[in-house]
Amino acid sequence: MSAGTNPLLTVQGLSVAFSGKEVVHGIDFSIAAGEKLALVGESGSGKTVTALSLLRLVQNASISGQARFAAQGATPKGPVDLLSLPEGELRGIRGRDIAMIFQEPMTALNPLFSVGDQIAEVVQLKQGLAPAEAARVAIKLLADTGIPEAARRARSFPHQLSGGQRQRAMIAMALACQPRLLLADEPTTALDVSLRGQILDLLGDLQRRNGMAVLMITHDLNLVRRFADRVAIMENGHIVEQGRVAEVFAHPQHPYTRKLIDSKPARDVAAGVARVPGASSTLQASHLRVAYPVATPGFRGWFKRSEFVAVKDASFNIPAGKTLGVVGESGSGKSTLALASLGLLPFSGQLQAAGQAWSRQAAANKAIRRAVQVVFQDPFSSLSPRMPVEAIVEEGLLVHEPSLDQAARRLRVAQCLADVGMSQAQFPGLLQRYPHEFSGGQRQRLAIARALIINPSLLVLDEPTSALDVTIQKQVLALLQRLQREHGLSYLLITHDVDVIRAMAHEVLVMKDGEVVESGSVFDVLDAPRHPYTQVLVAQASF
Repeated sequence: MSAGTNPLLTVQGLSVAFSGKEVVHGIDFSIAAGEKLALVGESGSGKTVTALSLLRLVQNASISGQARFAAQGATPKGPVDLLSLPEGELRGIRGRDIAMIFQEPMTALNPLFSVGDQIAEVVQLKQGLAPAEAARVAIKLLADTGIPEAARRARSFPHQLSGGQRQRAMIAMALACQPRLLLADEPTTALDVSLRGQILDLLGDLQRRNGMAVLMITHDLNLVRRFADRVAIMENGHIVEQGRVAEVFAHPQHPYTRKLIDSKPARDVAAGVARVPGASSTLQASHLRVAYPVATPGFRGWFKRSEFVAVKDASFNIPAGKTLGVVGESGSGKSTLALASLGLLPFSGQLQAAGQAWSRQAAANKAIRRAVQVVFQDPFSSLSPRMPVEAIVEEGLLVHEPSLDQAARRLRVAQCLADVGMSQAQFPGLLQRYPHEFSGGQRQRLAIARALIINPSLLVLDEPTSALDVTIQKQVLALLQRLQREHGLSYLLITHDVDVIRAMAHEVLVMKDGEVVESGSVFDVLDAPRHPYTQVLVAQASF
């Protein structure tokens, strides 16, 4: 269905400014009834501000232009302008005619109320139903979104649900009044690859059944290919290109569109370069097991405690200069495996890093801690906001090379920063700057420099690019590949992104519910997966 057929929403000249600075610059787009439009761009492109502005949910913003919407019950004069509508009338449209799914359900849902009560509240407010009837409707909505045991789950609080279940509860709330237009802001970004597929299928099914239009806010091009009818590309507050998905992806006209499409991670890794001829493995595990004690319910809990086994009988080997990728959904045990490899969790079985077993005595582990470093998922939260760049990067030197004077440390810091692509020439006053003064990709480079400053042999990479936009992700992966080739580094790469595994890894472990269900060469596992779970992961990533 084309945008000009039966227009439901027509946006003309939409501009949004904060304190006089314009961040959305006079954009135009439209959505037909029953159509799926994807608004695509990187962080800071203005796509979320655009969606929120349609319902005037952006605080302290100056909004101009028109957003004409064919609301139910509209006057014979035609559609209403959402941007000039009185607040009381707009409040009636929010939730009833236009609903929104926010990006992070854990923060969007109220932690003090059960999900059933929160959905019932919307039904009561918008449809005027009695509390008992609203509760029954809430349970039915949860069941329609595929949540098992909907009546029981309706009594659960948000923290008692998984990420996928919380997102389904958000969808149920948004669809409570059968809206004509759904604004979905990155509805699958925080989910694992298989859950993403389930949520997309659910949204597509509900969209067809209810005949609603969907404005999808995303930076995930695979999602756009699979879900949307049309796509609009945003860069720096401008829509630079829009059209049918197949046409735009097959024949992109704007350089930024081509840049996004070409941002899929590229494989550029060596076969494996040993740091020293005949070097042994940098990390080796045999029958690794990690368990957490949990309370036994009832009378038995007075005398006996149970345990939850997070990693069961995992064995692997990482030779020098190679990458082992560990892939799986949230809760599969991959991050627990990483923490055990870093000596941060008690474990049973055999685990050696840099040829030495982890000890229960902290002093005995100092040499291993120099050889094994970590780069975390979110560079903003992993870097101290109170420390400048120089103090952050040199911290390892203060512990492992205390004999160095300040001048020698500063020289090492500058060399390491240049190695990750950050120099004083590019960033004047670099060493005295703080993390908040850098972009997400630049902060991740700082985190990598902090890990490399003491010349480790192994880096544990815990979802190192999942918090980054696609173009920045490609840059960081290219940096990691170059560093591996030049320094002979080994990587333990933890991720749920199959494309990242394909680009980076030599060997791969597939984990599900704490068990290694498949392992081997990255090409053998991903090109010819044997286990049904691996087949699902690869199939979901191929869209």
